[in-house]
Amino acid sequence: MDGLAFLGEMEEMDERVKWGRRAQQGLRGKTGPLGPIGEKGDQGESGKKGPIGPPGDKGNIGNDGPLGPKGDKGTRGDPGEPGVCKCGDIILKSAFSVGITTSFPQERLPILFNKILFNEGEHYYPSVGKFICAIPGIYYFSYEITVADKHLAISLVHNGEYKIKTFDANTGNHDVASGSTLLYLKPEDEVWLEIFYADQNGLFSDPSWADSLFSGFLLYADTDYLNAWSDDDF
Repeated sequence: MDGLAFLGEMEEMDERVKWGRRAQQGLRGKTGPLGPIGEKGDQGESGKKGPIGPPGDKGNIGNDGPLGPKGDKGTRGDPGEPGVCKCGDIILKSAFSVGITTSFPQERLPILFNKILFNEGEHYYPSVGKFICAIPGIYYFSYEITVADKHLAISLVHNGEYKIKTFDANTGNHDVASGSTLLYLKPEDEVWLEIFYADQNGLFSDPSWADSLFSGFLLYADTDYLNAWSDDDF
């Protein structure tokens, strides 16, 4: 038998085997009716993660969470722009220069210099004739008094104490008596001029040609006193 005839017989034999098997199994019948629902089985394994859905609508703002811990100190920032100097605003000022429009004041009382030439800080009070200290420190005081008709015995007074005295003996002509000094003053200290001897009150003033003047000003403030006062107050 040649090779082609052998292959033909083999194919024919395979067909006979297939038909024999089909004859043994029979033909597949129609699908039967749906049976009753069985009991719930055990939960199966989780399936694979599905694709990400589209973004949902924005929700309402929630409540603030608790305060977190303090963070680390940041790095130093860049230097700012230079500030504007206001040094002149902190300079303490007190100064006055006053004259008088009447002559021959009463002795042993503050002389009322009622002509205000200058009164920085309003620390000189013409109604009582006194300078009352508001800024503690070193002050310079001076006076120039025109003298006429009588002798003059005048003193610069600090809190009731005669600090400097000037005596001028009138010889029938007009004269000028003057004096100056430095004083340390505390707040509420008082300074004034006073005729200290009876009938020696030759102070003269004529606004048309002669003045009698009393002046004073703060040289520098006592910063130690101010700092101590500030510490006690605050």
